[in-house]
Amino acid sequence: MFCAPTIATDVFTRLPDALRRHGVDTAWTNARGSGALHSFLEGPSFDREGRLYCVDIPHGRIFRISPAGEWEVFAEYDGNPNGLKIHRDGRIFVADHKLGIVVFDPVTRARTLVAGGSAQGPFRGVNDLVFTDNGDLYFTDPGESGLDDPHGRVFRMNAGGGIDLLYDGLPYPNGLVLTPAQNALYVGVTRSLQVLRLPLRDGRIHKSGVFLQLSGGLGGPDGMAVDAQGGIVVVHAGFGTVWYVSALGEPLGRIRSCAGIRTTNVAYGGEDGRTLYITEAEEGVILRARMPVPGRAMYSHG
Repeated sequence: MFCAPTIATDVFTRLPDALRRHGVDTAWTNARGSGALHSFLEGPSFDREGRLYCVDIPHGRIFRISPAGEWEVFAEYDGNPNGLKIHRDGRIFVADHKLGIVVFDPVTRARTLVAGGSAQGPFRGVNDLVFTDNGDLYFTDPGESGLDDPHGRVFRMNAGGGIDLLYDGLPYPNGLVLTPAQNALYVGVTRSLQVLRLPLRDGRIHKSGVFLQLSGGLGGPDGMAVDAQGGIVVVHAGFGTVWYVSALGEPLGRIRSCAGIRTTNVAYGGEDGRTLYITEAEEGVILRARMPVPGRAMYSHG
């Protein structure tokens, strides 16, 4: 995409061998044509105790990782959890490709389906989600869309549970973040290698456009996060890279994976908020990189 200084990574922690599912085919892996996978890590998000949650999509698992890098299975169920964000009240919201938007109680671990579809019908396969400062929830619903069949959608669910369709006809909308001012939504569109900027006016999208155009790799833009100055980190799946750009899209850095090429998603954490944690699915590890600017506080920490 551009020339930019390299920001190094190291491995924070590795999925333990005892938790790897070798040689296990699932409906999710068969649909991808990838064959059996030991895991596929995605959806990193921190709670107020500094514990990192992430998901294993094909095997329906949610992991919780201690600040010391120790893993436990928080939940295992018949689903395909993908994006994960934590509500201010501690509840864990998951965009599940198979089920829809599900919520876990952080203490009892009870699971509740809060939305399996909208007025337009069942979801096609939700992917990622992000809270606004007022508790609304934006999420993507790419299904199995691509350039040949661009049926991916973006929705908003308000705090009362009402769901609005904001955008349709996208070739795999994936990760999404809001600007600090909450006046625009960035959406990574994987199959077209683009990050769209969707200005928000009176709750609707107004004059959307392309913010970034990536190139190369075996995937495209996936998870994203925003920092305290409005800078954006964009995971380039299948390229072993996270791009770091300013609020204007100016290239600031290329964060290179020191493990595999299947970088999937990101979350800021650490005591000063300047450590970027990256899920990498090929090797089944959590990477980390030191950033010049701390991440913007998520809704869970507001």
